[in-house]
Amino acid sequence: MCRSPGKVYLVGAGPGDPGLLTLKGLEAISRADVILVDRLVPKEILMYSRPEAEIIYVGKEPGHHSYSQDEINRIMVEKAIEGKTVVRLKGGDPIVFGRGGEEMEALREAGVCYEVIPGVSSIYAVPAYAGIPITHRRISSSVAVTTGREAEDKGERRVDLKAMVRAVDTIVILMGISRVGEISRELIEGGLPPKTPIAIIENGTTENQRVLITSLDKIQEEIEKHGIKNPAVIVVGEVALLARKLCWYRCDKILEEL
Repeated sequence: MCRSPGKVYLVGAGPGDPGLLTLKGLEAISRADVILVDRLVPKEILMYSRPEAEIIYVGKEPGHHSYSQDEINRIMVEKAIEGKTVVRLKGGDPIVFGRGGEEMEALREAGVCYEVIPGVSSIYAVPAYAGIPITHRRISSSVAVTTGREAEDKGERRVDLKAMVRAVDTIVILMGISRVGEISRELIEGGLPPKTPIAIIENGTTENQRVLITSLDKIQEEIEKHGIKNPAVIVVGEVALLARKLCWYRCDKILEEL
């Protein structure tokens, strides 16, 4: 049972383009007393917050966390118990490859009222901005989505890329740049031809978007050559080639290395 005088809204800010924020998310931000902001949230979105709102930056970077997850949970609980309206503002969608599920558990255990406001996910929005439909009636009827980096405290690995190769037409990988060489080897060992097309979309949906189209066997070399960095979404499969003819955004930033 929720029994707090205040309430927490877990809000998805979308993948980078501020215009992809939902109306319901905008409403929550405009009413919030406290906003806890992730690293990849577009700064323009905070223009909609109240002047007196308390803004707390809690973004995580590889190897450096300004706040631990326990501290973030504690702040949300304490502010809601004080009777405040709290927004936990997260990039993309709050419960897709983030810690929204863990935060919901912490809020429920503390008796804090909460609501989830889904956001536009980079899983499909970033490829779409690159001209890549992750499904296509003639090319891709099935999609698997996975993280490229599993939690260090998880213990046994659960992501089986080799099994995905046998099951779907298209694989979308988030947070995979640091392991791209290992990922490509696993996919090839699973049965994908070395020349399978792959697209990496860097800073998708933003003015800094770049798209690299190459093949599995060349991906590590080309990422290093062009200096591709996170945030980036990886799309593996024939649909990656559609970026050539279906590009509609930042088409001058398509890099082909096939």
